[in-house]
Amino acid sequence: MIVQEIYLRARKPIILVDDSPQSQKIVELFMNNGIEFVKYHIQKFEESCCGELPTTRTPSVIAAEGIFKEESLIMNYIEYMKEKKDKGYLEDRKNKSKQKNHIDETASAYW
Repeated sequence: MIVQEIYLRARKPIILVDDSPQSQKIVELFMNNGIEFVKYHIQKFEESCCGELPTTRTPSVIAAEGIFKEESLIMNYIEYMKEKKDKGYLEDRKNKSKQKNHIDETASAYW
């Protein structure tokens, strides 16, 4: 049996934010560095999804590489993503997924 290579598109990190300046700073850093993401306001997340999240700190990032709850850890994640982007890793994966069979991005690509 021959199995063709199938590339999944990378999941976008989720940023949990509130109205604080720290949350706005993190969102701005993601945007300035060209990192795709999905933003959830913690209050709307609580109302539409899971109820109250008393232990969740904002800003927080949920990504394939881990969960980052402190600003310094989020900054390390942004630097890591910048390095991957600078090395062409992310673009290379996008190009490979376009050239080969791939699974199209769906709502589940957002976790």
